[in-house]
Amino acid sequence: MDTEAQLQAHIAQWRGYVQRHRAISVADVDEMEDHLREQVSTLQDAGLAGDEAFLVAVKRMGSLDAISREFAREHSERLWKQLVLLPTESEDAERQGNRELLVVLALAVGAALSLKAGFAWLKDSAIAVNVSLLVLPFLAGYFAWKRQITAKVAAALVVPFVLAALVLNLYPFESGGTTEVIAAIHAPIALWFVVGLAYVGGDWRSERRRMDFIRFTGEWFVYLTLLALGGGVLIGLTVGAFETLDLRIEPVIEDWVLPFGAAGAVIVAAWLVEAKQNVVENIAPVLTRVFTPLTIVMLLALLAAFATTRSVIDVDRTLLILMDLILVLVLGLLLYSISARDPLAPPGLFDRVQLVLVISALAVDVVMLAAMLTRIAEFGSTPNKVVALGMNVVLLVNLVWSVRLQVGFLRGRKGFADLERWQTHYLPVYGSWAAAVVIAIPLAFDFV
Repeated sequence: MDTEAQLQAHIAQWRGYVQRHRAISVADVDEMEDHLREQVSTLQDAGLAGDEAFLVAVKRMGSLDAISREFAREHSERLWKQLVLLPTESEDAERQGNRELLVVLALAVGAALSLKAGFAWLKDSAIAVNVSLLVLPFLAGYFAWKRQITAKVAAALVVPFVLAALVLNLYPFESGGTTEVIAAIHAPIALWFVVGLAYVGGDWRSERRRMDFIRFTGEWFVYLTLLALGGGVLIGLTVGAFETLDLRIEPVIEDWVLPFGAAGAVIVAAWLVEAKQNVVENIAPVLTRVFTPLTIVMLLALLAAFATTRSVIDVDRTLLILMDLILVLVLGLLLYSISARDPLAPPGLFDRVQLVLVISALAVDVVMLAAMLTRIAEFGSTPNKVVALGMNVVLLVNLVWSVRLQVGFLRGRKGFADLERWQTHYLPVYGSWAAAVVIAIPLAFDFV
């Protein structure tokens, strides 16, 4: 790419960043772009190259505009590297990228073989409990390799996986029992935070790195979903093509393609997020803005439906489970929107919509807690009831404080950083709760 093309690409990237990170009219962006181009032209006339002129111009724009200042802060290091990068260094970077791809493919194959071995050697009831142990260590290993963690951090990563393996395989679960299902659900959640420790390179105290992990989790889920959808379409077309030849390949798909594809996609999706972060930055705000209003409508409709119920005791158990899943969805939308938002932007319409979402979820959570406490008092406790009650309490605390901070932010009494900091500080609570459920609930209910 020649110098002029590089300059135009940089300006286009700046323009996209400005439009993406705040509500601004096209005319205003055009005016800002004209000002930027005048600065670049003046600097080029003074003898600077296109890349150099763009970098200095954006820095100067930063003194006038908060969004340009944030853009300069995030992109300056990369731009300076481009300016001083020697051909040999570029070749080294390419070799490093190829080496990383080989590592990713090796770990993906390792995770797939591990999952395949689990299906072959473990009993049916033990497979679900051990799935996370068969795959997530390879994902943690990828980040451990990429972040070049210390031996101390490596040991801290190994210990939770070993403890989880001992608990999940030494506990005398009743086959297909409730506590076994609960452990199978919560073990991946607890171990995901171990992956998070590897992702942040052991620097779990850093608020910025925790927020990066939140962002990664959302982006990873997006990529994993896309890979699953694409893989499903490809498998369907392949099966259909073979059926026209009177050949059945369903056994091959079930025994080899699905295990390898599922386990490998976990690793490949993480690599794609690391390699293509700018692409997902365009997707994240769109997803949150589409699903937040839809979720609000759903929550309000459910509250109206609850109002027509004569007694919370009569609420169906399946409905309570579905409501818990909806609250988890709300939490995901909240975390994802916070991670995708420009912290320097002033309060806007979407922040008010987000407040309505959190208040609606809080109302649903209160109704859920009332229903669960009433059912426990009437019929006694069960593992599912205790776990659901605890999860709703954990969510309640987060939602209450989030409402307080969001109201303060909209009134100008709090900064957005306070809301962001609260979510990063509260993050370990979810991992601790999941670990406590895996360890304590089976003991408390005699592994039934």
